[in-house]
Amino acid sequence: MEQTQYIVAIEIGSSKIVGAIAEKSQSGYVQVTHLEEERLTNSVRYGCIQNVENTKGAINKILKKLENGIDGTINDVYVGISGRSLHSEVDDVNRNLDNTRPITDDILEKIIRDAGKDPVKNYETVDIVPRAYYVDNSHTPNPSGQYGNNINIKVNLIVAKPLIKTNLSRALSSITHIKGYMVTPLVVAEEILEDRERKLGVMLVDVGAETTTVSIYKEGRLLYLTTLPLGGRNITLDVATGMNTLEETAERVKKNINMPLSKNVEVINIDGVKSDEAANYIKARTGEIASNINAQLEYAGVTATDLNSIVLIGGGSQLQGFADFLSETTKLRVRPGSYPHTLNILDHSINRHEYIEVFSLLAKAAEVIPNGQSCVERHIYDDGPALNVETEPARKPEPDTVQPKKPQQKSPKKGTLRAWLEEMRKKAEKFASEDTEM
Repeated sequence: MEQTQYIVAIEIGSSKIVGAIAEKSQSGYVQVTHLEEERLTNSVRYGCIQNVENTKGAINKILKKLENGIDGTINDVYVGISGRSLHSEVDDVNRNLDNTRPITDDILEKIIRDAGKDPVKNYETVDIVPRAYYVDNSHTPNPSGQYGNNINIKVNLIVAKPLIKTNLSRALSSITHIKGYMVTPLVVAEEILEDRERKLGVMLVDVGAETTTVSIYKEGRLLYLTTLPLGGRNITLDVATGMNTLEETAERVKKNINMPLSKNVEVINIDGVKSDEAANYIKARTGEIASNINAQLEYAGVTATDLNSIVLIGGGSQLQGFADFLSETTKLRVRPGSYPHTLNILDHSINRHEYIEVFSLLAKAAEVIPNGQSCVERHIYDDGPALNVETEPARKPEPDTVQPKKPQQKSPKKGTLRAWLEEMRKKAEKFASEDTEM
């Protein structure tokens, strides 16, 4: 059995699909070794797969490229769940207890699981996250080990439209086995937010191509999660429409304007588009995105004073000046997120901000994958293929052939005429032989 465990994760976004492999050693060292991506347009909308066959083809290309890099076969993958419909719903469960016995982790886990048995209309529960515990009406951060007559657990039901998970299965199950589903924003928060941040209060903002996911934590627990149908592509499309240009051109313009959100934008011409005019469209849409992010504080039941900071990730957040713009809008300190500290990424070409989501999935999968299991079956080769050469069967030794003996002629007796004639014949043969040699 291999000592190294190979972990594969897939993250499906609106603009691209990313797959990556990490190797986990027996000592727990986890290193990202390979990453591949496929760009898609309109096959995934707002994080939900629309064209299953196109998405399946892109995933298959990614897996083949990853397999070529490791010379093996990918049998299992961990896949992230995200998208427009993903959000949290508050629920609570009450249970009477036997006050002669302590509350255990098993009891808590069962009560939390029971919370997901009542479905939310038109949605599927993909995860359950506890947010507060009360034992005999008294709030407690951790009831395990306590005694009481009653327990109340408030939970966040993480729900999404059933089609999200259904189409993920359709796109992946015919190619490889899904080893586990993971809710991407929950995993990212767990892997990149500091404990101190979650306790003091933090908003995790992931600005993608067509969606922006907002998660709010306080006192170490998730309070609120939602997905907004706005992202970086909306800014690009505004520039394309307003400046009457192609989306590809508008994307280049957006990326190449120096500080497009500042008051005084340098006036230059980029692919026939004036930078100051394009900047007006960029500012307007960015302002809408920032205002919607700020509004989630009220929906979560908190204010800016209840939080300490914002952690910003996602490809859409890379717009120059976006972090400062969001900080000015929310009145909160904003810092960029980075990949999980438990991972080692030695290849600088893949160590990029836009891959934080798939890196987080790899880090979480490395924690939960059972010992001895692997997502990859490595190819094993012998010293060389055996040649299938047919050989003739060994011949049986043939029995010795007995030659019939010639009858021996008896020598004539001396003194007879026959003996004299025989002696003359021999002398004549000897004479002839000597004459030839001369």
